[in-house]
Amino acid sequence: MKKQEEPILNASDFGEDFTWGVSTAAYQIEGGHNHHGKGPSIWDHFTDQKNKIYNGDHAQVSCDFYNKYKEDILLMKSMNIKNFRFSISWPRVLPEGTGSVNKNGLRYYNDIIDFCLECGITPWATLYHWDLPHALEEKGGWTNRSIIDWFSEFATICATAFGDRVNHWMVLNEPMVFTGAGYFLGVHAPGRKGLKNFLPTVHHAVLCQAEGGRILRKLVPGAQIGTTFSCSQITPYRNKKRDIKAAQKVDALLNRMFIEPVLGLGYPLADAPILKRLHPYIQSGDMEYCQFDFDFIGIQNYTREKVKHSFFAPYIWAKIIKASKRNVKTTLMDWEVYPPSIYYMIKKYSNYPQIKKIIITENGAAFEDELEKEMVNDTDRLEYLQKYLGEVLKAKKEGLNIHGYFVWTFTDNFEWAEGYFPRFGLVYIDFKSLKRTIKASGKWFAGFLSK
Repeated sequence: MKKQEEPILNASDFGEDFTWGVSTAAYQIEGGHNHHGKGPSIWDHFTDQKNKIYNGDHAQVSCDFYNKYKEDILLMKSMNIKNFRFSISWPRVLPEGTGSVNKNGLRYYNDIIDFCLECGITPWATLYHWDLPHALEEKGGWTNRSIIDWFSEFATICATAFGDRVNHWMVLNEPMVFTGAGYFLGVHAPGRKGLKNFLPTVHHAVLCQAEGGRILRKLVPGAQIGTTFSCSQITPYRNKKRDIKAAQKVDALLNRMFIEPVLGLGYPLADAPILKRLHPYIQSGDMEYCQFDFDFIGIQNYTREKVKHSFFAPYIWAKIIKASKRNVKTTLMDWEVYPPSIYYMIKKYSNYPQIKKIIITENGAAFEDELEKEMVNDTDRLEYLQKYLGEVLKAKKEGLNIHGYFVWTFTDNFEWAEGYFPRFGLVYIDFKSLKRTIKASGKWFAGFLSK
């Protein structure tokens, strides 16, 4: 008997009100690292150091979106992409982090916004996607409680400058990643390590998350305001009590630590006792100040993780087992390809009654892409997107609280510590010539959006 093929998805299957788009980040695509008054970011400083980035790569030019934004936005238009998520580079707007505003930086983002609107593309702006001005890091960065005032100044400038035309906003991108990788593990900028850096950074990010929402609510009437969270389905490696408990701890840290204070639930102390060490950084009234009624929550899912108990992991006594050790299909990031994870995470966040709306603000995959005869036949990515979208559609049909999906990412880019090795884009970039080539997955997505 012939195996029945899976039905081909179309955007119309998700309903007329479902939002489709692509996501990007300023530091990963713009280049122009010192152009027209931009100040250095922590990532500019980090990439200058030896052995921090794969192959010694840096993002001084990257995709050169700084000069090629019109070309890329026109390419989006040709691919039927109606929503473009980008971030605003803090040091491009405020070279020293506070104080004097760089008018050239404001003009650049105004030009992007205006050209998007001219092309019929809705701009979605993220305030913070990891590129803290280096001048602020020298004052302690996210470990310094003054970050609340610094971030408020930046948010106010952006809301005032762009709020007349940008109606969709995200405050922070994946706070668990920039706090954990940047201030605990030290593998991302600014390269700090240890609990003494991580814990204050977590609490200050939670406070900024809510304050950014309040500033946008005040200055951009009628705006749709959200923030985004990285999330992974967490399962115990073995059906043993210790592994189950370890998985609960990791889930609390990775999936609950930043969302629950926003919702008025506080930090998940019962399942992650290490968070009790936050107490010295929590001032009177903070837990009320952490709360904000967002219009939507962005969740960014790529994979699931399996966790086992470990005597060698201090503080949480848990260890994530790498996908490459588990005999499963993986991406170049060594992330398991596991489509049900996105359905599981939609369901998990839908269980919070306080969340008004969920949007997938990132989902995608890095595979080995080769340009041959002006074509990139990235069948693994195409299959990945189709299967993950199938799980999103399942959630939608079950009535779960899911209202949109953004692919990560539009073009290949600078992928942080991994440099240019992992390619996530729907569009291939030759980083020598900067020529753009739409991949098979991008052509498929364009057709998907047209139906």
